[in-house]
Amino acid sequence: MAAPLALMIAGLILAGVGAQWFAWRAGVPAIVLLSALGLILGPGTGLLDPVADFGPLLQPLIAVAVAVILFEGGLALDFRELRHSVSGILRLTTAAPLIAWLLGTLAAHYLAGLEWPVAALFGGIMIVTGPTVIAPLLRHARLSKHPATLLKWEGIVNDPIGALFAVLVYEIIVALERGNGLSGAIGHLAFNVFIAVAIGLVAGFCTVQVFRRGWIPEFLKAPLVLGVLLTCFSGANIVQEETGLLAVTVLGLVIGNAHLMAIDEIRRFKETLTVILVSSVFIILTATLKWSMVEELTWGHGLFVAVMLFVVRPVSIMGALSFSKIEWRERLLVGWIAPRGIVAVAVSGLFGTELVHLGYADGALLIPLAFAMVFSTVVLHGFSIRPMAQHLGLAVNGPPGVLIVGAHQWTIDLATRLDELDIPVVITDSRWHALRPAREAGLTTFYGEVLSEVFEHHLDTSALGKLIAATDNDAYNTLVCSDFAPEFGRRSVFQTGIHRTSEDRSRHSANQTLGGLPFCAEPLTTDDIRRNYRSGISVRQTRLTDGFGWDDFIALHAETPTVLAMVRGNQLFIGNDIPKAKPRDVILYLGAGDTDSPS
Repeated sequence: MAAPLALMIAGLILAGVGAQWFAWRAGVPAIVLLSALGLILGPGTGLLDPVADFGPLLQPLIAVAVAVILFEGGLALDFRELRHSVSGILRLTTAAPLIAWLLGTLAAHYLAGLEWPVAALFGGIMIVTGPTVIAPLLRHARLSKHPATLLKWEGIVNDPIGALFAVLVYEIIVALERGNGLSGAIGHLAFNVFIAVAIGLVAGFCTVQVFRRGWIPEFLKAPLVLGVLLTCFSGANIVQEETGLLAVTVLGLVIGNAHLMAIDEIRRFKETLTVILVSSVFIILTATLKWSMVEELTWGHGLFVAVMLFVVRPVSIMGALSFSKIEWRERLLVGWIAPRGIVAVAVSGLFGTELVHLGYADGALLIPLAFAMVFSTVVLHGFSIRPMAQHLGLAVNGPPGVLIVGAHQWTIDLATRLDELDIPVVITDSRWHALRPAREAGLTTFYGEVLSEVFEHHLDTSALGKLIAATDNDAYNTLVCSDFAPEFGRRSVFQTGIHRTSEDRSRHSANQTLGGLPFCAEPLTTDDIRRNYRSGISVRQTRLTDGFGWDDFIALHAETPTVLAMVRGNQLFIGNDIPKAKPRDVILYLGAGDTDSPS
């Protein structure tokens, strides 16, 4: 029995990662493909029956996955981001959930036909938007920084809030069934929430102290955090069911904002784990859907979903953000985007079963209704977020831009050429005077340390997708590329002055697992390029045509020029990634002469 289950888990991980890869290649939201894959494997073909295949392990597996996902979300929330969005985020996590809860309860009762207690509980669950679906959508849509920050914070913070609202209603239902008072139920829940927050704070504080005092080696830090996370989640749930979600979110906030030296490694470990869990668990949850559940839904339930999408969400957001500094375009976008995910389905499944046991037959409708909301929002919001953001001017348009570290005459010339081709460029340097020609050329510049927190929080890098480290210090270039590689991708960071293939220089080279790719096919250093500049070489460009191709371009020069980059449509290629040139490609190269090559 263990072997088939292990094979099934391995297959789910591979299927989930494969769906994520295909979505990345096709440029579509991954969550849409994961939903479709779950439907095919579950109700479509019957190859996967999570309830039968996993048995009693199903609920703990989902619970642990949700805990890890929410912790990773809390870890990503940096309080310094609140500097420019604190008012909007507070409104989205206080006033907006209350308005959505009230309107959602009314819609669930009058349109979906749920009894008042069940409607109130389901209205609380529908507050959640969820980092499991928001994060992939934000990566796909390439939103500008401010609306992306609002959606990210709302998705992560409102997940435990929605679960707590559901717990509150459930506690009240149980208290009334047992003949206890309403005030007693609310007081009991408030105490449990206080305990859950305290558990998260204490666990986070102790973990931070262990790290700062050096009581644990580097290789054990990520495993320790995972152990603390699971212990915190389980311990809080012992005090009160579902308050563990709040505890692990608080734990993530404490550790994430402690600015530990090992925080980047912990984040990368948790991000990898989260990708695997999101992919696998979403397929599992979707596969639990049965055709009999779908048959229970009526036109009234469909109308409920429509009202939740087109009335409840926009009204709650517009009402919460009224008289705020958030501009109307951002309100409109946030008021539409509210995809539901794993937490909504998992919590609906938990409380739906409990309500049926308490005698509320409507509790059985929570799972199919939750799935209806998930599928509707994932598909509609997944495919509309990018076009809507572009229409409102809140998306990063055009090809991914370039961050150039190191201001020299040749890097400024390269940046100018890219800027003329509508490629976003930011050039940075810690020397004020070195950036003067770039400022005079009208380029976007950043004066300061690119590895500092100031850079991270004062410059919007959402339009950037590649990096060129071109300072005089080869070791610093390696450090910059290593730091930005997780964000931009290992094959999107380049540096000058590295010689990976020269055996006699190996003792002077950095570890091959560090740094970026060679900036040029030839191993040129910054000094090499500056020496070429003094001999009359400069950054030039030419556009190939049907009548002037690559061979003509080569024949025009006495020596084969050093190609720095190539622009093809809305794509930028650098270094060894430059493909074979075609007509209408623009070649950026080091060449001599007073004019560019003819085109």
